[in-house]
Amino acid sequence: MRELNKQDMIDVLYGCAVLGTGGGGPLADGLALMEEHFEKGEILKLITLDELPDDEYVVTPYGCGAPSAKPDSRLAHLEHCKTAPSVLATQALEESLGKKMYAVGSTELGGANTAEALHAALVMDVPLLDADPAGRSVPELQHSTYYVKDVPIFPMGVATKFGEKIVIQNVQGDLRAEDIVRAIAVVSDNMVGVADHAHKGKVIKESLIPGMITYAQEIGKVLRETRDAGGDVASAICEDKEGKVLFRGQISDYTCETREGFNFGEIHLKGEKDYEDETYRIWLKNENIISYRNGEVDVIAPDLICMIDEDGNPMTTPNFEIGDKMTVIALPAPIIWTTPEGLECFGPKHFGLDVEYTPFKK
Repeated sequence: MRELNKQDMIDVLYGCAVLGTGGGGPLADGLALMEEHFEKGEILKLITLDELPDDEYVVTPYGCGAPSAKPDSRLAHLEHCKTAPSVLATQALEESLGKKMYAVGSTELGGANTAEALHAALVMDVPLLDADPAGRSVPELQHSTYYVKDVPIFPMGVATKFGEKIVIQNVQGDLRAEDIVRAIAVVSDNMVGVADHAHKGKVIKESLIPGMITYAQEIGKVLRETRDAGGDVASAICEDKEGKVLFRGQISDYTCETREGFNFGEIHLKGEKDYEDETYRIWLKNENIISYRNGEVDVIAPDLICMIDEDGNPMTTPNFEIGDKMTVIALPAPIIWTTPEGLECFGPKHFGLDVEYTPFKK
C-alpha cells in the first residue's frame, strides 16, 4: 500500500487529464471536488491488485455523460444534492447488496472522472485500486477491459445530481447498460453518477490494467516539474512515456454538437513554427478518436491523442477557444486494446471509420 498526499493526488489528476484525450471531464472540476479533502490534509490509500483480497467487493464509481456548456433550463427548479452522484450511486448499491465495499476503482483516466474515484474512496474511507479498465478516457460504458474480459457490468447504481438513486439489478449486456444510463443522463442535465462492476477481488484482479494510477501520477509529476522549470512539457512527457509530438499550432476552428448524451465535434489547427503552412484536424466523440495531418490519417484510437496548452497544462473539450495554442501528442495504447478483442471493442471500426489501426510509432 502507498499513501498519497495532496501533491501526489494533484499529480495523479493532472496526469489523468493528459490521458483523458480531451475527455474525462474538466480538470478544474476534479480539483474542485477534491478541495475539501486537500484542506483537511487527508491521505489516500492506494493498493495494488495483489493486495486486494479475493473475497472482498470492489465497485467503480464515476460520472457519465457529456458536460453541457449551457445547463438545461427545464431543470433549474430542482434542488441539487450535496453528495456527489457517484457516491450516491455507490451507497445505493451497498444498500441493495447489503455489503460494504472494500475498495473502489476508477472507470477511466480523466481529470474529473478519476477524481470521482478518489473522492469516493476518501468519503467511504476505503483504498483506491492502482489499476484501471481503460488506461485513458473513453466515450462509452462498454469501452472497458471488463467488457473485453466478459465481466458483467451489473449490479450497478445510478444517481443524478438531484439526489435520485436507481439500482439496476441486471441488464442484457454493456451496450444495453450504455443505452439505459445515457438515457437517464439525457434527462438529468447530461450527467449522472454511476457505480458498476460490483464484484469480488478474484474477478477484479483478472480484469484491470495494473499500475495505471501510478502511471498517471508519473505523467503529472513530469508535467509539474517541467512546467515549473519553464521547459517543454509536451516533449518531456513524450520522452518519459514513449510518446510523440504530433503537431504544434493554433486553434483555427472548433465544432461541437451534443446529441444522444455525447459530444461530437472537430478541432482544427493551423500550424506554427516547425509546422507552419500545415494543418491538423481531430475528430472527437467525447474523447479524441482520430486525427489528420494535412488531410491524411495520423493517429487513431485506441492510441491516445492528447492536448497540451502553451502553459504546459492539459486541455479538455470544450474548455478552449479559437486562437488558443495547442500541442498535440500521442501516447501508446495499453496492450489489451491492440489485441483483436480490444480493437473490436475500441478500434476504428467501432466508430464507423474505414481505416485500419496502425500504432503511431509505425
